[in-house]
Amino acid sequence: MATKLPESEFDARLAQVRGRLADTDADAATWFGATGIEYLTGFHHIQTERPVVLAVTDERVEITVPRLEVERVEPNPRIDAVHHYFDYPGGAPIEVAVEMLEGLGVEAVVSDADGAPGVMGYEGPALSEFVDVESQSWTSRMRWEKTDAEVDLIRESAKWANLGHRYLAEYTEVGAHPATVSQRASTEASRAMLDTLGDRYSVRVRGSGPVHAGYISGRETALPHGHTPNETLSEGDVLVTGASANVDGYHSELERTMFVGDYTDEQEHYFELMLEAQTIAIEALGPGVPISDVDQTVWNYFEEQGVTDLAQHHVGHNIGLGGHEPPYIDRGWGEYEHVDDGEALMAPGQVYTIEPGIYTEDAGYRHSDTIAVTESGTEWLTYFPRDIDSNVV
Repeated sequence: MATKLPESEFDARLAQVRGRLADTDADAATWFGATGIEYLTGFHHIQTERPVVLAVTDERVEITVPRLEVERVEPNPRIDAVHHYFDYPGGAPIEVAVEMLEGLGVEAVVSDADGAPGVMGYEGPALSEFVDVESQSWTSRMRWEKTDAEVDLIRESAKWANLGHRYLAEYTEVGAHPATVSQRASTEASRAMLDTLGDRYSVRVRGSGPVHAGYISGRETALPHGHTPNETLSEGDVLVTGASANVDGYHSELERTMFVGDYTDEQEHYFELMLEAQTIAIEALGPGVPISDVDQTVWNYFEEQGVTDLAQHHVGHNIGLGGHEPPYIDRGWGEYEHVDDGEALMAPGQVYTIEPGIYTEDAGYRHSDTIAVTESGTEWLTYFPRDIDSNVV
């Protein structure tokens, strides 16, 4: 079982960005985004008002962090030097990062942003006030196609997500509260995962387990991003579930539409429409397929069935270190201004969630499965049953 990304992955990533850096006039590449920094170095942190700045030159990797991250980052074998400021705002983080760049002899950079993102009240100066800055989105683009090692981690995530989902189905009953059922299923699956993996588990969470399984119920399911209602489950309730597991930072996505007790003819009708839409989308996937065509094919089906007014989002998205990553399976993808020639087509290594949904005034109907595009076709990574009778609890 794959539980940790090999060190060779980071070597390859750094070599790739250094190759791109060599094709520019810049002296260094910099990153402010937490996911890009994690992707290149394996150092993962929570993005707060305290900026973290990574600099990569042709020979060095250095980083600026707040004081509270020093001990966490210093053991990282890929980072040659750690610079720090005490805190924000008193620590002047960008100025410390500029001192780091000056020490590297840097006068111009290509950067994922012109300064730290304005989260949690951060308001800092632009990096371009101190050095020449050109933009780059290298790591965001590199993450589109996963290596075999990355797909292995997502496959492992899907395995534990499946267990969490099974606990979710097992503990669901009339009179239960969806919040406590979700917590119980997540805890039991996390305990099983931690007990099984032991010291092979790569620590990635704070105060919670690596598996999350939960659902929304009742009328909240009619909202694609509905909240858990404060009401116990009743006979006839529709549930829209979700389960995933964190495996060295990588995630899968498993969702099902389930029923508490018998379903009505109307509920079966909408469930089967949704299920057919998902089947159509999955069968359309493959290397070289125009990404927008998959969403258009599902939309055509919805038009044939007269239910386009019940659709509220596109078919799906890439997944990996981020819960949502491009490419997006969207009818507008081929015309998206950030898509270059060739990037409008599906490619091996891309891993997609496939989740077309239908939403009536009373309930929502959505499955999501995680599917990898391979050299010859596709591979299903999630595998909880999809048929209606297997989803009655």
